[in-house]
Amino acid sequence: MSFTNIGSMGPRHADRPRFSFLFTLFAAIALVLTLGTVRPVEAQDFRFTSVSIEGSQRVSADTILSYAGIAQGETVSAAELNDAYQAVIASGLFETVEFVPQGSRLVIRVTEFPVVSRIAIEGNRVIDDNAIGNLIQTRVRRVYSPATVEADAKAITEAYEARGQLAATVTPQIIRRPENRVDVVFEIRESRGVEIERLSFVGNRAFSDGRLRRVLETKQAGLFRFIVGRDTFAADRVEFDKRVLTDFYTSRGYVDFEVLNAAAEFSRDRGAYFLTFTVREGNPYDFGTLTVSSEIAQADPADFEKLIRIRKGQTYSPVAVENAIARMEQLATRDGIDFLRVEPRVTRNDRDLTLDIEFNLVRGPRVFVERIDIEGNATTLDRVVRRQFNTVEGDPFNPREIREAASRIRALGFFSDASVNAREGSAQDRVVVDVDVDEQPTGSFTFGANYSVAEGASLVASFSESNFLGRGQSLSFNLTTRLEDGSLSFNFVEPAFLGRDVAFGLSAGIGTSAPIYADHEQRQASVSPRLTFPVSERGRLTVNYRGALSEIRNPDGNVLPAIIQADLDAGRVTTHSLGYRYDWDSRRDGINPDTGIRVAFGQDYAVGGDVDYVRSSAEVSALTTIMNGDVDLRATIEGGVIQSDQGTRVNDRFFTGPSIIRGFEPGGIGPRDTATGLALGGNYYAVARLEAVFPLGLPEEYGVRGGLFFDYGSLWGLDDDTGTDGSAEREWRSVVGASIFWTTPIGPLRFNFSRALDKETYDLEQTFDLTISTSF
Repeated sequence: MSFTNIGSMGPRHADRPRFSFLFTLFAAIALVLTLGTVRPVEAQDFRFTSVSIEGSQRVSADTILSYAGIAQGETVSAAELNDAYQAVIASGLFETVEFVPQGSRLVIRVTEFPVVSRIAIEGNRVIDDNAIGNLIQTRVRRVYSPATVEADAKAITEAYEARGQLAATVTPQIIRRPENRVDVVFEIRESRGVEIERLSFVGNRAFSDGRLRRVLETKQAGLFRFIVGRDTFAADRVEFDKRVLTDFYTSRGYVDFEVLNAAAEFSRDRGAYFLTFTVREGNPYDFGTLTVSSEIAQADPADFEKLIRIRKGQTYSPVAVENAIARMEQLATRDGIDFLRVEPRVTRNDRDLTLDIEFNLVRGPRVFVERIDIEGNATTLDRVVRRQFNTVEGDPFNPREIREAASRIRALGFFSDASVNAREGSAQDRVVVDVDVDEQPTGSFTFGANYSVAEGASLVASFSESNFLGRGQSLSFNLTTRLEDGSLSFNFVEPAFLGRDVAFGLSAGIGTSAPIYADHEQRQASVSPRLTFPVSERGRLTVNYRGALSEIRNPDGNVLPAIIQADLDAGRVTTHSLGYRYDWDSRRDGINPDTGIRVAFGQDYAVGGDVDYVRSSAEVSALTTIMNGDVDLRATIEGGVIQSDQGTRVNDRFFTGPSIIRGFEPGGIGPRDTATGLALGGNYYAVARLEAVFPLGLPEEYGVRGGLFFDYGSLWGLDDDTGTDGSAEREWRSVVGASIFWTTPIGPLRFNFSRALDKETYDLEQTFDLTISTSF
């Protein structure tokens, strides 16, 4: 009897074992005429006094015998011998296996799988070798496994499908080498990405197709389809878009919203997809009556009702409900009420389209967090992930807090994927929280050029790392240089200083600047440490120190205004200032996704050193949308004041540019020297900006929108206004203009065309400007 497995390595299904079973059965059958019966057939048994191994090189004989499980002198049946044979095959170590019984001796002949000496990837352009290497499990100097190679080919194919290349194929090839070695070659035949030719919606009444397209991660194929990757079809991205659409609608009160279907159809030439989302919107609901009830004696409903902070008639938002629950649970923790859970009970009023919510305070199950296990973080330290949890080992288990921690982990930007799940621990009242993450690159190096209508061209080199040494710290260097000047800056942020919810930052810089509105240059070196911490749910406070060494120079020997010449004559001066800045932002909680308000103000006090001043600034910005989100309305009011008993220096005063008031050059308005016409800056400024952004009716894939704006402001005030214009009087300027917003692969560009309605004769107007578009 012999059991033989002989494999061959073909290009696609290489070395898959094939089983050939040769069975010989000897039995004696005697016919007993007197009884008229037949004796049963007896199965053959084996008894081996010795077992020998042939063909093994790396795998020891004891290892093979342990897989077979056959002991010398033990009687085994044919079925048991077959099981032993199958066990050796299942080890995955051998290309061929043969069991040959020779009387009382069993011979096990094996041919070991070869060792992988080299892995090659050919034909790939869309996905580089390093990315593919991270996908495959086959490794050099490890035993070759046909099943692993097949799984690797499948993983590579799926990666191409995620890039929209649905017709890409991956074929593994095996090249035999001497000494039982093989080279594994993955031959890749890439295909053209299948693009999203048209992205449309069925069933949407409240929001236009264009508005919904801006929400989705998937984009239509546009002008830059050869660069932008999101216009290709990817099934995973479509599933993500379903969730994004649901979040978009529910945050605006559409509690019954559903994505009924997401149908992707090939075009006739199978070169593109038509993707259609079929949705059911339902009706938008507002908040009705909001109350608190309690089933816990220690929890007074009146105390918790103060924390709801939701107005009756406000558009329903699940975020607002979650924030109210979080505040209530935090109050319970402070008051020592463990295991309190807030259960929102919703009553629908379909007649007036409102939702009454009763926040019921109940006692949750007595379950504790046994431990938090973190896996997949090869670079990122455990503590970076762990500090996203407000829960530690031994705390009461709170499912809502675990979900919020998962959101914070994903928001770090360090991981391509992060899952947080809870499972039963060592006892029924214990829970283990499992965190599984996949890291992604967090650093970048950039070398290129910048161009500004106001400043001209400059060369830029920058390095940034948002997860420095896996500690969650941010580190960046920036070098900017032009023919006339240049600067080098450094910035470092530790987001959890001393393990607290306090961010420590350190900025430093050195450089020479030659403003285009001046005939002098400024040289400066500075360093500024700062601390930022929360002071309310929406507010952040930053305190800082700044030390600077600066001087005004006149390398070209130009004739300078007297007020600037005095600063030059003072030579090198030192500045030591202490300051604060408060920032309140309603966008932090996202309660109203269509409206946001930001308020910021701060002061810097220069004390000691050679400079003495108090510098104050404030800004209020608001954003809202109308016409179901198709039109954005923005408004900003900002201003600043600097006061000094010694008189302000030119590099401390305010100068306006297109980012503050459009339609004028940098230094284009404000106090100006009568003799030279040079800008002098001002001690006061105030500006109001209004803007509307709207679609132009062009296809969404072009990424082009339009805008109209109106700016109104002034810059004025000098300590010595002798021989100047525009210092003593506050003259208001007004500007109207139109903008073109263009979303491109290099960034969102903004083209401004403006005209000044009110200006002074000495102002310098700028009718066109090209900038990078930013939100407030």
